[in-house]
Amino acid sequence: MRKIRMGMVGGGQGAFIGAIHRIAAQMDNEIELVCGAFSSDANRSLESGKALYLDPERCYSSYQQMFTREQQLPADKRMDMVVIVTPNHLHFPVAKLALESGFHVMSDKPATLTLKEALELEAIVKQSSRLYGLSHTYTGYPMVKEAKSRVAAGALGKIKKVVVEYPQGWLASKDDEQSKQAAWRLDPARSGISCCMGDIGVHAANLAEYITGLEITALCASLTTNVPDRMLDDDGTVLLRFNNDAHGVLLASQVCVGEENNLRIRVYGEHASLDWSQLEPNSLLMKFPNQASQLIRSGVGDLAPATTAILRTPAGHPEGYLEAFANLYRGFASQVRARLNGDSENPQATESHLDVPGIYQAVRGMAFIENVVAASQSDLKWHPFSLLPNEELSTPPQGDKHA
Repeated sequence: MRKIRMGMVGGGQGAFIGAIHRIAAQMDNEIELVCGAFSSDANRSLESGKALYLDPERCYSSYQQMFTREQQLPADKRMDMVVIVTPNHLHFPVAKLALESGFHVMSDKPATLTLKEALELEAIVKQSSRLYGLSHTYTGYPMVKEAKSRVAAGALGKIKKVVVEYPQGWLASKDDEQSKQAAWRLDPARSGISCCMGDIGVHAANLAEYITGLEITALCASLTTNVPDRMLDDDGTVLLRFNNDAHGVLLASQVCVGEENNLRIRVYGEHASLDWSQLEPNSLLMKFPNQASQLIRSGVGDLAPATTAILRTPAGHPEGYLEAFANLYRGFASQVRARLNGDSENPQATESHLDVPGIYQAVRGMAFIENVVAASQSDLKWHPFSLLPNEELSTPPQGDKHA
């Protein structure tokens, strides 16, 4: 019995999401950070590691050096898993080398820069027999688990309509492009073929499939760029069709002035509907045609086992983004621990609260991004959801309004 030893690539001084990952990973006392290649600048990586009280000998100047050196350490000291918190273009090469070096991987989304890379990564994961997790954080919220459980239990009947939206306003003006976070997201070389859909639209698509248990089978998309000389999309609307003939609408935007992270999903079935918003994460609203609506609160009443298993505080105490993130790490740590103990069965197969998005969601996420961009560039209305790479996709020229 020991903590799972974690290394990190990226997330050094001045980074945003790295600190979030570190807090979440260590919240349940299951994981400890032991090493990192926090920056491609050797001095910055060392200073970042020292600020985290790590052994200077395990603060590496590159991820290649980290994997080589960690492999050489005795089994009772080397890291078990690596977390990837870099811009998108590095996700694939880091994950590939980590898996081939024998380490489990938890990665930021999207999993790769292209769908072609995602499919290659899928093959590597299967060949390596190592675990791969993807930080679709919103699946870790208790009330999201509750919504998923109610849909799966048939409480809504057949799903007819899904409306999911994720508006932000942090890229509404040209001045907003000056931050480090904006710079790489708007750069096709580091972000890929999409900014808005690749950054937050993919979260919305993942949440729709996760809660409903359905898969997107076709879509119609319109992506736009609202700031002069911006190369990638900052706003988009997508019509969806699912594999049970349900229809949906997905809205994602980074130019909605005043919006923060207003992720919301509504699922409409034959007998009832569900409504969840990240701004009120402890609440799930269930509506019926001929009776009063029901407000379901975390920690109150008869909730699904998957929900109660990840509740951390008494009713009335908000559980938010950090706790949802931590729930993913809790599940991933359980899977890694099972491997270390020689257990062949994946814990999430029997404990639904331990589920973690993995390579399946990674491939579908990259497919969603490429399908949406292709649909937006086409004059055709509906496009089948394809899991095959589109080699002809390109980013629009500067100043072009359409993405």
